[in-house]
Amino acid sequence: MAEPVRVRRLTDQEGQRLQQIVRRGCTNSIRYRRAMMLLASACGNRVPVIAQLVQADEDTVRDVIHRFNEIGLACLDPRWAGGRPRLLSPDDEDFVVQTAITRPTKLGQPFTRWSLRKLAAYLRRVHGRVIRIGREALRCLLARRGVTFQRTKTWKGSPDPDRDTKLDRIEHILEHFPDRVFAFDEFGPLGIRPTGGSCWATQGRPERHPATYHRTHGVRYFHGCYSVGDDTLWGVNRRKKGASNTLAALRSIRAARPDGVPIYVILDNLSAHKGETMRQWAMKNRVELCFTPTYASWANPIEAHFGPLRQFTVANSNHPNHTVQTRELHRYLRWRNANARHRDVLAAERKERARIRSEKGIRWGGRSLVDAA
Repeated sequence: MAEPVRVRRLTDQEGQRLQQIVRRGCTNSIRYRRAMMLLASACGNRVPVIAQLVQADEDTVRDVIHRFNEIGLACLDPRWAGGRPRLLSPDDEDFVVQTAITRPTKLGQPFTRWSLRKLAAYLRRVHGRVIRIGREALRCLLARRGVTFQRTKTWKGSPDPDRDTKLDRIEHILEHFPDRVFAFDEFGPLGIRPTGGSCWATQGRPERHPATYHRTHGVRYFHGCYSVGDDTLWGVNRRKKGASNTLAALRSIRAARPDGVPIYVILDNLSAHKGETMRQWAMKNRVELCFTPTYASWANPIEAHFGPLRQFTVANSNHPNHTVQTRELHRYLRWRNANARHRDVLAAERKERARIRSEKGIRWGGRSLVDAA
């Protein structure tokens, strides 16, 4: 039997970059969808689940995963070709790109970064090779090769001495006990103010929101729970993070498997997740808390599902208060869980309103209080 297709183990930098693209959203929809595929695969989701998550063909998901395993994050950008033949040879292009990404001070130049004018001038007089290229052609070449003008950023690797052990444990339970694995994390802060986004509209007449950016209602945090085996997401909004709210979420997860079998909960290293009360409750109720390594929260399977949550409930919204915001969030959760494996996307969208039921009596956006009793 063939091994399931999945991405290789991510480095800290790769995981943080994919998590940033998914959680913040991206104007480039192709990068956003591909990053979501990779992050979902890294969190243990299988190809059919990922295909439903991003509404793509399963073969497309497999191609992206194989491409990432070959060339890394460069697979996020499609490489389309066309137009007249290039005037520069491949060796010349490689030399231009290598020069552009090299700090000028290492090449004897008295500045710390290149401008297009300075780079083009340097290429014309470099010793042993003369490359004549205009600024616009140079800009297009660099963009085509994935080199853009960016701000310098810092990064932090995981200093956790048990990083590999924790990742091995997470991978092990996702591989052998997917029906008993759950994930928990907080999503937010969620404020009450008009939020920009994107939608279909008549050309030149985009939808507009009032320019009111004052936070007058405080913030909320969505405490989300995700069942890996059932591909079900639920949660509730709270005023703040805390041990009591985390414990309530873990109890809702335990209630999702009332048969009493051991379950596994993946969560990050927030102090509210690691209290003595939490550990005692987990030990008493046969719950194993699997913590992600420090600065590696991308290993939590729920992270891949927070991207669509932001895109479809927070972006392009103008909620008057937190009550309405919570109601809309739960509406999306019910629709999402009802259509998690639906093959006909258009039919699922048409049936969205029919699937929405009253919020009365719903516990954590999922089971009713009557059934949970």
